Amino acid sequence: MGVDSGRRAILRAAVAGGVGTGLAATGLAAPAGAAPGEATPSGRGPHIAILLYDGLTALDAVGPYEVLCRVPEASVVTVAKRVGPVRTDTGVLGLVADRALHQVRHADVLLVPGAGNRGVIAAMQDAETIDWVRRLHERTTWTTSVCTGALILGAAGLLHGVPATTYWASRSYMESTFGAIYTPGRFVESGKIITAAGVSAGIDMALHLVVLCYVVLLYGRLQVWHAPAMTVSSCCSSRSTA
Repeated sequence: MGVDSGRRAILRAAVAGGVGTGLAATGLAAPAGAAPGEATPSGRGPHIAILLYDGLTALDAVGPYEVLCRVPEASVVTVAKRVGPVRTDTGVLGLVADRALHQVRHADVLLVPGAGNRGVIAAMQDAETIDWVRRLHERTTWTTSVCTGALILGAAGLLHGVPATTYWASRSYMESTFGAIYTPGRFVESGKIITAAGVSAGIDMALHLVVLCYVVLLYGRLQVWHAPAMTVSSCCSSRSTA
């Protein structure tokens, strides 16, 4: 299946599941998020936590965010070791973390973005960050990563024997160090773990999450929220992983 046809299939499935109906009923949904100072995200929909850490690749986090934050009634929160600006891999752009790690103890969806060598190695070696990912994973419905974010999942012990994908140059390391089973594809779903390959593949994965997680009926009301069967799937396998 080609990349373009795969995206069209995802969008058709979203419309069939009611997501398109909900968005069409309200126009483009306004971004969702937890109110400042709010310890628990509001909204009846899924709670989504996006990990931020020094040196992350901005598009790995922002691309999926732009899809997920517009799902009606979802709550999206950015999380880092400390509340406030987190510098990305350019050293210029900063993204703001709404919550510190200790403030977020549960999420339905965890998203871990990737980074260049400096950022991802530092995150992998940070015990507080890795412990948080491991603890949150215990209660998530889906734990996801983009690009080298898969290495952070691996450092948390979540990829041993699990089919997964990552940035092409990191796939041997992911297999040899963490025991993952490299599987080519724009994104790979294995039970509750979904890993996306290169940077823009995170957007494709986010569209897939919309199909999996959010069945929105008329007037944008969230009616169904359930975990899927434990299956392994790979979407839009191609030479391009970005």
